[in-house]
Formats: sequence, structure tokens, C-alpha cells
Amino acid sequence: MLLKLQSRESMSAATGSALAESESDLADFFENAAIPLHWVDGDGIILRANRAELEFLGYAAEEYIGRKIADFHADSDIICGILERLTSGETLRDEPARMRAKDGSIKHVRITSNVKRKDGKFLHTRCITRNVDAERESTDYLEGMLEGFVAYDGAWRMLYMNRAAELILGRDRRDVLGKTWHEAFPHAVGNPVDQMYQRVMKTRQAARMEFRYAHYGDRWLEISASPVGTGGVAVYFRDITELKRREQAQMRLASIVESSEDAIISKSLIGIIESWNAAAERMYGYRADEAVGQSILMLIPPDRYGEEEEILARLRRGQRIEHYDTVRRRKNGELFDVSLTVSPMRDATGAVIGASKIARDVSERKRAQQALEDANRYKDEFLAMLAHELRNPLAPISNALQLMRVVDPSSTQAAHARAIMERQLAHLVRLVDDLMEVSRITRGRIELRRQPVLLSSVMLSAVETARPALEAAKHNFRIDMPAEAIELDGDFVRLAQVISNLLGNAAKYTDPGGEISLEAERRGDEALIRVRDNGIGIEADMLPRIFDMFAQAPASQPRSQGGLGIGLALARALVELHGGRLEVSSAGLGKGSEFTVRLPVVRAVRAPGAGAIAAESGGAARRRVLIVDDNIDAAETLQMVVSTMGHEAESVHNGRAALEAARARHPDIVLLDISMPDMDGFSVAKRLRSEPGLRGIRVVALTGYGQQDDRRRTQEAGFDDHLVKPVSPDDLRRLLSA
Repeated sequence: MLLKLQSRESMSAATGSALAESESDLADFFENAAIPLHWVDGDGIILRANRAELEFLGYAAEEYIGRKIADFHADSDIICGILERLTSGETLRDEPARMRAKDGSIKHVRITSNVKRKDGKFLHTRCITRNVDAERESTDYLEGMLEGFVAYDGAWRMLYMNRAAELILGRDRRDVLGKTWHEAFPHAVGNPVDQMYQRVMKTRQAARMEFRYAHYGDRWLEISASPVGTGGVAVYFRDITELKRREQAQMRLASIVESSEDAIISKSLIGIIESWNAAAERMYGYRADEAVGQSILMLIPPDRYGEEEEILARLRRGQRIEHYDTVRRRKNGELFDVSLTVSPMRDATGAVIGASKIARDVSERKRAQQALEDANRYKDEFLAMLAHELRNPLAPISNALQLMRVVDPSSTQAAHARAIMERQLAHLVRLVDDLMEVSRITRGRIELRRQPVLLSSVMLSAVETARPALEAAKHNFRIDMPAEAIELDGDFVRLAQVISNLLGNAAKYTDPGGEISLEAERRGDEALIRVRDNGIGIEADMLPRIFDMFAQAPASQPRSQGGLGIGLALARALVELHGGRLEVSSAGLGKGSEFTVRLPVVRAVRAPGAGAIAAESGGAARRRVLIVDDNIDAAETLQMVVSTMGHEAESVHNGRAALEAARARHPDIVLLDISMPDMDGFSVAKRLRSEPGLRGIRVVALTGYGQQDDRRRTQEAGFDDHLVKPVSPDDLRRLLSA
């Protein structure tokens, strides 16, 4: 057994010696082989190169070994592709490539290579570099190339053109061989390619360029020119049109991404931001260098971190998330509404490697949507409130009518019922008037009758209008007139309406016996009019919308008296039409409120003397009045009202009867309903104006339509005035006394 063991040890020693000698021979063979050899590791670093390789390219060992092999290839994309194929385990044979020599010339080579592995791990490639420049005269080799190749001698005569060059340039070699460069391609004289060729010929230094050939079907070529022999030039080119198109498409895509109004962000599958466009900077407030490399959680409120976990989980499953509305956070901490679309990003094998996200700021859309919902709610509330407010006066009117059917018309009960009906009817008229005012203002159809007016006169007129409401609630009212006479450029009636609305609002929302004041002063170029009360006050969240149309104190709030919520909106609109502002302040519920009107002042004048305002006196003349209305009740009741004012009145109920009555009795004034079935008011007015004996009669339109367009139509039709139903006693008295 011992002898056998010793024999094995002797055999092992002999084998090791043989292996060492073999490795030494292999190293000697590598170094002294006549063909160029080199080894490259998995990162493309040159590990070894033999003498033939170094001499072939003209480099010293320290200039070549230890550097990336791509540095010595004219086509970096080709060598990278070769390395990828080798790394994947492929063995390459006679792979075409172009290597760059130290003197700048391009060496055409064929590479044969395989991979050295140990324990299944990649160690390095072992490459044979075969110089094929010496074989370039071989037609078979050149004809098999996919790249174009053309050779010129020192006199610029074309010596050779391969088949690929014919296809790329669209020329038959028989038409160009033997011709000079400029004879073969006259359109190229002086272009950048021509300039490069001339430079190579003169300097004997290789050059390369990319050029867009519009002459050959608008194609891009990569062109390399190298000096050969004693004066010639070898030109190598390939069609890179598709590559350029991909690059341009990528550039366009990058431009679209960068110029997009939406934030476009890419991230890894662990949520690390990888790209960040300009819109993302604007939206989130972070610069690209602040965001890229950071976690996407920097944009997400902590209470929504769970959303990101779910999104990443869905992306890993290859799912797309579309139009996901959520909340994100800006750099300054502000939260805002966004809509997200997140798509998985895949590699060449289809594996999900990340995500692209498009984020759109939808804050304005959300606000508009909320405003629309609020407006819809306000509309519903308003319609319900309008129905309620209209029923309030209708109920007592209905009751009073029932009462008058069963009581003596001369009794106290009948008189009381009539008073109730008058009050409630006046309330209904005010409601309708307010609605009509809203319509005119919102459509911009209201016209101010501006003239110089004294603020003190406006205030006194407003107080007279609001006095019944103030006295009914037994409020303690105080008025402080301005110390100087302040003149405004405005519509007297509309300005008085503003102040009376504010006083009526104060009376409405103040307990009986409350304190209400009206005061005015001049401050600079403005007149300040203040209405104060110690009433129910205004909640802080109500202040921003107190002037909104139909806004009012909640019905459940103590001392709320209902209404349409139009008065303050009208007041503000009228003030703004005068170039002023209406402001409000309140310390809260139960602490009263203060409204301030600011109006531009024309000038301050001396206070007028006591006799400056005189009351009109004298009796009005008795008029003969013809009332024409197909509504018999309306005509007869209006006839009674006119009679009680001391005038002679008669009523008829159609157009033909109106013409007959006018001819027979020649009235001073005709109150003429516009809408009648047989002959409308416009036709009657035209007939009255056409008869010589009736031309002096004043014809007044009587209608339920009171818009500016309605008044314009009646004026153009020849009517002298326009009354809106139901006619107020004051308007009727004014008309009859004119």
C-alpha cells in the first residue's frame, strides 16, 4: 500500500510540473503569436494584449492595457453590443468592427472571441483581432459588407464602390468608377462632406462625421474617411437614418415631457424619484436636483402613505392607475388636490422596472365643482324659501277675502280685512320688485340716472322709506348728518334705496327696542355712510358671503325673520355701480353689526339754508281717465282707486270699446293694458295716435313687464308713460297730477 501511495504522489508531482510547463508555453504563445490577441473583463477593461495587438494599433502596453476596449473602437455601440453578447455566453466568429489606431487611422478588423468562466462565473473574454485592411481588395469580403465603402486615389478618382454603397447612394458603380469625386457627385461640391474629404486628403488625418443627405431620400449617413497608401482616401459609411429618427423621437418626447403643463415624474419600484420635469418644479416647488434621488413620500401627506404602498403593489403587478384623485404636498407644506395617472415602465424583456406618473393640479376644478354644488344648493334653498315667502302674504289675503264674503262691507271687520290685504299685497309687490331688480343687475341692464345729489337729502329720503319698519319694532333710532354738505354724482333713488335697505336689514335683525344709528362723514375723497345696530350680529363664517345673492341668517337662528336674502346683494351691486364699496363687520353672534358705504365725493359745498328745501303746494287738476284692461276685476278696482283720488274714471275691457269710448268722451289720460286678446295695446295706441281728434290724449302703458327693453318698446310705440302692475298709489298719483 505504501508503494502505491508513493507512486501516486510521484505521478501528481509529474502532472503539476507538466501543467506549469504548459501554462508557461501558453503564455509564451500568447505573447509571441503573430496574430493580435487580447483579453477583456466583464466591464470592458483590457486585461492583457500581446505584442502583435500593440504593434497593430501602435500603442505601448501602458497606453492600452487597463483601459476600456470601447475607447479604441470607432463604433462604441457595436463594441458594447459585442460585449453584451459575449457576457450572455455567445461565441463570436469574424464579427466586423473598426478599431482606432494611435495615429488616428481606422483599422478594419474581424473579431473572434469566446468567454473564460470559472465555477460558472464570467472571468474574461479571449479575443483574436484579425486585420482585414490587407484584405480590402478582396471583392468577396467588401461585397458582403452591409456598410458602404468607396476608395479614391490621390487624384480623387474613384477606384472602388461596393454593393452596399450603390444601394445607399442610389448610384450604379459603372456610372461613377474612374470619375473624380466632383464629377461623380457634383451636387456635393462644397458641402460639409466635401470639406471633410478635402481636409483628410490634405492633413492625412482620419475624420468622421454624421450628415443628413437630402439628395438621397432625406437620409442620415455616418461617414468615416481615412488616408490610405501614398495619397488616397478610403471612405466608409453606413445608413443611420433609423437611429437618428429614434433619437429625434426621443428628443421630441423629452421636449414634450419638459414643456408639459402636467408634472411628469418617473420613479423606481421602491418609490425613488428618477426624473422630474419643469412642470413638477412649478407644481411641487422642488428643483430637479432637490427631488431626483429622494423618496416619493416627500410629496405625500403622512396620513396618505398607505396610498403609495397600494400604488406600488399594483404597479408591480403591471396594472395602470388612471385619474386617481388625491391630495399632495408642496415644498412649503401647502396641500393641494391632484389627479394622478401612473403607468408601469418595462424593460426589453417586459419586466416592470419602475413607473411614470402624470400629476395634474385640479385645485381649481375642485373649487369650481364645489362652487357649482354650493350654487345648486343655494338655488334649491332659494326656491324653497321663495315658496315659503310667497305663501306668507297669500295666506292672510285668502283669509281676508273669505272674511269679506260673510261680514258687512261697512263693518270694522271688513275695514280690518282690507288693511290686511293692502299690507300683504304691498309685501308681495316688494318681493317681486326685488326679484326684478336682481334680474336687471345680473344682466347688466340697470341704468343709473346720475346727477349731482346732496348726501344729506339721500339720507333723509332713505329714513322716510325705512321709518315704518323702525317704528313698528320701536327701535331707538339716531341719525347724525354730516357736518358739511357733501355732493355725490349718483342716482338719487338708487342711493336712497341702498341706505333704506341697510336700515331695513338692521331693523329686521335687531330685537324690538334695539339701538340703530345712521351717520355720515367725509374722509378724503370718499363719503362714508355707516349703519350700526346692536342686533343678532353675524357669524364669522357667514361674513365672507353676507352679500351673496339669497344669503341670509339661517332660519333656525333666533330672531331670523326670513326673506329672500336679496337686499344686501342689491345694495352692494348699486354701490359698486356708483364706483364705491360696501363693507361689513361684526364681532359675532349677539354683538351687532356695522355696514359701511364708501362713495366717491364730487366736492364739499356749504350747507344749504333752512329755506333751501320747500314743500310743493297747490291742488291737482281733475282728470278724465279711461282704463282699458281685459281683466275686469283689475279694471274696476283701478277705476275705484282713481275715483277716490278725485278724478273722473271709466273702464272698458277690450280695444274696440276703448276706441269708441275715447271718441265719445275724449279722456285726458288712457291707462291701456298691453296684452289683450282682440286688439293689443300697441294696436290701440297706434289707432289713437292716427285719429286727429284724439292725438292730444296721454296714453300710458299698463303692463306686468317692467324691464328696460319693455319700457323702450312702449316708448318707441308712442306711449307717453309706462306703469307696472300692480300700480302703486304713489305712482298713480304722480301720473295724474303731472
